[in-house]
Amino acid sequence: MPFRLPLNFLCVLLTLALANCQPSSPANAPTVLLQPTRPYTTQNVVLVVIDGVRYSESWGDTTLANIPNMGRVLAPQGVFHPQFYNKGVTLTNPGHVALTTGHYQRLSNNGSEEPDYPSVFHYYRQHTGAPATSAWVITSKDKLEILARTKSKELAANFAPAVDAGINGLGSGYRDDSTTLRVAQQIFRQHKPRLALINLRGPDSEAHAGNWDGYLRAIRETDQMVHTLWQWLQRQPYYQNTTTLLVTNDHGRHLGKRYDEHGDNCEGCRHISLLVLGPDVHKGKLATTPRSQVDVAATIAELLGVPVPKRDGEPMLELFK
Repeated sequence: MPFRLPLNFLCVLLTLALANCQPSSPANAPTVLLQPTRPYTTQNVVLVVIDGVRYSESWGDTTLANIPNMGRVLAPQGVFHPQFYNKGVTLTNPGHVALTTGHYQRLSNNGSEEPDYPSVFHYYRQHTGAPATSAWVITSKDKLEILARTKSKELAANFAPAVDAGINGLGSGYRDDSTTLRVAQQIFRQHKPRLALINLRGPDSEAHAGNWDGYLRAIRETDQMVHTLWQWLQRQPYYQNTTTLLVTNDHGRHLGKRYDEHGDNCEGCRHISLLVLGPDVHKGKLATTPRSQVDVAATIAELLGVPVPKRDGEPMLELFK
């Protein structure tokens, strides 16, 4: 009598064969982690995002008329990046999400949609076990409260940072940048966060209002605020000589006389800036490797020793000594 395999065993073999013929699912693919490459003196990171500044009115102006503090006083202390870009959607919320998650996402710009992935703030808290008050999102625009949230089902999503956005959170309206800077200093004094984002809205709001003189004035005001913040941090024992400051933009503006709007692929909307200061940063150096917003989250994680999933960006190791 010929040998026959049991029917149930044949079913198992058929199931395995069919499974092996299916393409692997990205959802089931192993997560690639970006691991920090070495220890750093940096213990704290502050990311300042100056909203909606066109390169031509800031670093692209060789006179540095609107950014005398950053251009002449701070840049010699750190690294300036002349080839830094928003390569995603050139709007406020998508730009900030790219900076904090390392992922370019097309999402609503009014605060009604949350990021797909956790931010470096979430991963920092998850990795260190630090309380929410150790990582802060502090913004003049209320709609940026979404930076403390995510639609992700990852474990890191449970480790949201603290947030102080707009007048009183999402839907409450915008507040003055001077108020945001004062709130940030209060938070630094009280909670001593290791990681913070500060959004300054002035240039973007004035440009949208079609106020050219107000737009330039707001750039000068935020330039002074960045200088004031850096000096203040260096006077605080908790932050002195252990803090890295990154100053950048979420987007630029249309070229020419269309400065009042932004949102497309033009050079004016895409070309933004990055200034980095801190104990591990080269002094008075001009970066030469083209970079974009999604490299910021990975760079923050590198400095703080936090492994993060590989997204669209990578650490900017060339900035460091």
